[in-house]
Amino acid sequence: MYEINSIVSLLLTQISSVIDRSGSKAYLVGGFVRDLLLNREIADIDIAVSGDTFAIGHELADVTGGSYVMLDEFTRVVRIVIPIGEKTCNLDIAPFAGDIESDLGRRDFTINAVAISLRDILAGSPEFIDPYKGQNDLDKKVLRAVSDSIFRDDAARLLRAVRLSAELGLTIDAHTEELISGHASLATTVSGERLREELLRIFALTDACKHIRYLDKVSLLTAIIPELQEMKSVVQPKEHYWDVFNHSVEMVATVEFILRDHTWRYAGDDLLAITPWTDAIQRHFDEKLSLESTRRTMMKLGALLHDVAKPQTKIVTDVGRTRFIGHAKQGAAVAVDILTRLRFSGKEIDFAESLVYNHLRPVQMANEGLPTNKAIYRYFRDTRDAGIDILYFSLADYLAMCGPNVDMQEWQQHNTLISHILAERYRQESQVLTVSLLDGNDLITLFNLSPGPVIGKLLVYVREAHVNGEIHSTG
Repeated sequence: MYEINSIVSLLLTQISSVIDRSGSKAYLVGGFVRDLLLNREIADIDIAVSGDTFAIGHELADVTGGSYVMLDEFTRVVRIVIPIGEKTCNLDIAPFAGDIESDLGRRDFTINAVAISLRDILAGSPEFIDPYKGQNDLDKKVLRAVSDSIFRDDAARLLRAVRLSAELGLTIDAHTEELISGHASLATTVSGERLREELLRIFALTDACKHIRYLDKVSLLTAIIPELQEMKSVVQPKEHYWDVFNHSVEMVATVEFILRDHTWRYAGDDLLAITPWTDAIQRHFDEKLSLESTRRTMMKLGALLHDVAKPQTKIVTDVGRTRFIGHAKQGAAVAVDILTRLRFSGKEIDFAESLVYNHLRPVQMANEGLPTNKAIYRYFRDTRDAGIDILYFSLADYLAMCGPNVDMQEWQQHNTLISHILAERYRQESQVLTVSLLDGNDLITLFNLSPGPVIGKLLVYVREAHVNGEIHSTG
């Protein structure tokens, strides 16, 4: 009934040999048992041992060819990262004292408080140790806390509860939800690294907008990112269907819609039919920015943060017009502060900063019709690696502004703009940017100039003139 693939089976055999030599008892616990019960592919192994986890961990790293990582010196939890082809398997080893039932009572949720003896599973006769009826909760698709103290014991479990329920399609039971809301302020005590890991896994899920709204419902979203609180109830101009906060949350959904990840309740395929899309663009958004994130994941996080500075930049003019002067520039700085605090990587932060700083630029380029070739060249020069992403970010922003009131003529104009910019970019990449008309030595020789910054500036003018068709090669 319960299938374990041959690679995992071999690992379990190696683990059992090492633990038997140490004279310890060992039980498979946590995610391993949960995934086994759900008949999901087992990617990682969680094991509780009665012996010295440090010594066992070092020996297992040698036997499996894995890397030893100290996860928590105080609790003596270690991880062995084992390479398996192009993937890795995380083997987490935690100690337990006394009996396994007492250890299960200190775990987070009932679905993770089920154990199997390592020896039993290798013998083909697993007997589940399930004192908190985790199997029953799995059958009912319920996520329930093992005890009322689980969030006080480890506040990272607050976010993990939302992420697990979303990943596994579970409903958090009413009492556990009350515990989450009541302990939400403890999220501020969790390390940035752990918050980042959980947030990325939530944003990587489809229908991430729904999960973000649930985080807000249980008071976790603004506990983790308090800057979002000021966005609530900030009224926008009449063109906007939502206030600043709800517009930003809804944009998470429109990003997924634009990137073909999920449906959007206010529109259908007729809107997507006129949006430029190719296999190359699909692959572009699938690119990884880190081991844990892709462009599309960070696009959704960027959507939540893109108007974060609107509250402090809001003004009402003498004629009653609401404006948010400089919110993109200030918002980019705030987004950098938030993501730095949450320990995002430098590449992730740079990408999100560019999204927020430049999210108005595609529309601004079209103030007087379609942008010139030179303007498009400068746009991609300035936005660098995020240029394509910002174009689609702009489309998602427009949809999240209009909600159910999307104007098809305006939508067509936006897509015509994006298609034009992309087409011109591909032309420049294939026909112009690969050709160098002059280099610095040519300028020095032809015009009897001295080396210095002026040479670089002249080369920029040459490149822009070439892109705009003002000069060309005679060869």
